[in-house]
Parts: sequence; C-alpha cells; structure tokens
Amino acid sequence: MHVKKRRKLLAKTKGFQFGRKNLIKRAKEAAVKAGVHAYVDRRKKKRVNRALWQIRISAFVRENGLSYSRFIDMLKKKNVEIDRKVLADLAINNKAVLNKILEEVKA
Repeated sequence: MHVKKRRKLLAKTKGFQFGRKNLIKRAKEAAVKAGVHAYVDRRKKKRVNRALWQIRISAFVRENGLSYSRFIDMLKKKNVEIDRKVLADLAINNKAVLNKILEEVKA
C-alpha cells in the first residue's frame, strides 16, 4: 500500500479507538464498516424523521380531541396538501395556524 493511500486511510479513521485508528488492517476494516453504516443511516434518517413528525402531529391533534389517523384522513378528504414535516413544525412553533387548519378541516 502506498504512503499516500495509507495516510488517507488513517485520516478517515482518526478518532477511532484502539488499533482501529493506527493499524492498517484494522483501520481498513473500520473504514469500510463506517461507510456501510453511513450509507444505511442516510436512508434510516428519513424513516426516523417521519416517525418524529407523526408523533408531534399526533400530540397536537390529541389535545384537540382527534386521533392522528382521523386528522390525516380529514386533510386528504378536504384536499389540503400540507406535508407532515410542515405540520409538525406548525405543531411546535405556530399552534394558532395549525388550530385554524384543524377547524377548517373539521368544518
């Protein structure tokens, strides 16, 4: 393995524990595994965020006597096309606007 290649590999594994930061074979294994985790977790992040948005919307809607699924169903029937990310943000930062949406959908 060339010096440049080795240096680049060890730079990737800087901060890892034990031999994974300075032994070439262990560092190579660690770098590959880290890359796999990074790839998988970029996809997992989307799932986790959606679940978080659903929880936030559900908490707001339950305070107003509805379930999450009924609220989403009402939005679809009224053709209100606001995604969950925006709804979750409104539930935290701007409850007045979400209350108006809720009243509109209930009517």
